[in-house]
Amino acid sequence: MAIVCKSPAEIDKMRRSGHIVREVLDALREMVRPGVSTMDLERAAEKMIREAGAKSAFKGYYDYPCVLCTSVNHEIVHGIPSNTRVLNPGDIVSIDCGVVLDGYYGDAAITVPVGEELAPELANLLKVTEESLYKGIEAARIGNTVGDVGAAVQQWVEAAGFSVVREFVGHGIGTRLHEDPQVPNYGSHGHGPRLREGMVLAIEPMVNAGKPGARLLEDKWTAVTEDGSYSAHFEHCVAVTSDGPVILTK
Repeated sequence: MAIVCKSPAEIDKMRRSGHIVREVLDALREMVRPGVSTMDLERAAEKMIREAGAKSAFKGYYDYPCVLCTSVNHEIVHGIPSNTRVLNPGDIVSIDCGVVLDGYYGDAAITVPVGEELAPELANLLKVTEESLYKGIEAARIGNTVGDVGAAVQQWVEAAGFSVVREFVGHGIGTRLHEDPQVPNYGSHGHGPRLREGMVLAIEPMVNAGKPGARLLEDKWTAVTEDGSYSAHFEHCVAVTSDGPVILTK
């Protein structure tokens, strides 16, 4: 496993790519409402990425066709935007976006409620998943391990009665979208690679309201919950520094 530690100058470049991702996600959050299609979100994101002078990290990656992953309700990750996938009141939609700028990647995700009325359990699913992301970030400190990050996420999620997806994990990121190490959202304290200054991790809890199982649809991309329960996804890129964890996608 070759883990690449970044210099302060490289981290600054990643902060710039992360800033573009955040601007795109903030704009898309405002767009989400009943009647909007996931392809509407895709077109808006593609335009913003182009106008920012960046390139999509996702489009063309293993032949993935879009700049966004838009995963609705029981879809966990990698949902493909479509003109026919129209958002309805009470839905939740996870939006995952990545860009590359000057050779360095940024990657983040949010889950957004559709409409004003969200079932209390779903509102709690979103709240707990986002909180678990910050629990994982808090553990991303020099001398801790990847297992400490995963354990922090897992403990928060399971204490709330939800479950962590096992089949998909976070990852290192830098001059490639996916670098070592893998960053599971579960684990044991003290296990896995030790965190060093300059490591940059994409920490991304994927949390199911029901059981943790996942399966792939026939499109070979979209991952859904095995039991049909809803799923939420939040992600930040985080640099491990001597001053503690620094979020690059804020």
